[in-house]
Amino acid sequence: MPLTVKFTATLISSVAAFAIVPQAGAWTPTKPIEFIATAGPGGGTDNFTRAVQAAIVKNKLVDQPIVVVNKPGGSGAEGFTYTKALTGDPYHLVFGTSNAWSQPLVSKVAFNYTDFTPVAAMVQDEFLLWVKQDAPYKNVQEYLAAMKAKGSSAKMAGAQSKDTDETLTRLIGKAAGIKFIYVPFKSGAEAAVQLAGGHVDSHVNNPSESVGQWKGGTQRPICVFNTKRLPDTGKVTATQGWQDIPTCQEQGLNIPLFQQPRTIWLPLKVTDEQTAFYVDLMKKVQQTPEWKDFIEKSVQTNTFLSGDAFTKYEMQDLEQWKKVATEEGWLVK
Repeated sequence: MPLTVKFTATLISSVAAFAIVPQAGAWTPTKPIEFIATAGPGGGTDNFTRAVQAAIVKNKLVDQPIVVVNKPGGSGAEGFTYTKALTGDPYHLVFGTSNAWSQPLVSKVAFNYTDFTPVAAMVQDEFLLWVKQDAPYKNVQEYLAAMKAKGSSAKMAGAQSKDTDETLTRLIGKAAGIKFIYVPFKSGAEAAVQLAGGHVDSHVNNPSESVGQWKGGTQRPICVFNTKRLPDTGKVTATQGWQDIPTCQEQGLNIPLFQQPRTIWLPLKVTDEQTAFYVDLMKKVQQTPEWKDFIEKSVQTNTFLSGDAFTKYEMQDLEQWKKVATEEGWLVK
C-alpha cells in the first residue's frame, strides 16, 4: 500500500538563533514570496502551509512578506500547474503531499514531479477513521458491520479523488469486503462538514482536519492507521486524548500503517543557491516554538528530507503508488 515507507529522518543541527544571517554573496529574497497550498482552506495541506508561514513570520526568518494562496482545483493540479509555469522563479513555492508524483499517474494533468525542484518533505501526517458523534457504533467492528448492512450505499468522504483519502477508502473496502461510495471534496475540512451534517457515514481525515469537530462534539475518531497509538498530548475532549484512540489493526482492521508526507517544491531552473536558501529556511522553521507547537497539536511526525534522501523516498513511494493505481484501474493510458 502507498505511504507506508517511513521517512528516514535527517538529523537537523540546532541553531543558536532563528534569524537568518546570510553569508557574503549568498542568495536571499528581495521581494514578497508566495506559498501555494494545493488544497482548500482548513485542509491538512493548508494547515501545513500556514504553519510554515507563521513560524517564518513570527521569528523574522525572512525579511520579506509571505502570502499563502489556495489553489485546490483539480485535486491540487491547479496549484502544481500554476507553479510549473513559473520556471526560474524563486519567489513561489508550492506545498503538497505525495500528489506531486501520484496524481500524474491517475489523472491527465499538465505536470509531473520532474517539473519541479524538490525543497523538503517535513512531516508524516496520520490518518484516522472518523464517524458522527451520535453514531451508534463504538468501535471498528460495529462500524464495519453497519457499513456492510448498508450494502452499496455506504458513503466515505475524503479530500480529492484518486489521492490518499480515496486510496485508503479502497483499502478499507478490500480489507472488510465493503464497496464504499467515495465522495471527494476540495479539503478535509469540507469532508468534516459533510460528516457533521450527516451527508456521509465517515471520513479518514488527518488529526488537524477534524480536531475542532471532535472538541465541538460533532464527530469522533474510532481508530488510527498506525502500528502504535498516537502520542499522549493531553486531553482533547473532557474524557479522551489522541493516545486513547486504538489502532485500526488492534481492532481487527488489517491496515497497519498509512501515512502521508507533506512536501515543498520550487519551480524548475532555480539556482542551487536559491534552493539551498529554502532548504536551510525550512530547517530553521523546525527549530521554532511555533512549529513544535503545531506538530504537537496536529499529532504529526516531525521529520526532514531534502536532496538525495527526498528523491530516494519519492521513488520508493512512487513504485507503491503505481501498484495501487494498477490494481484500482486508475492508471492513465
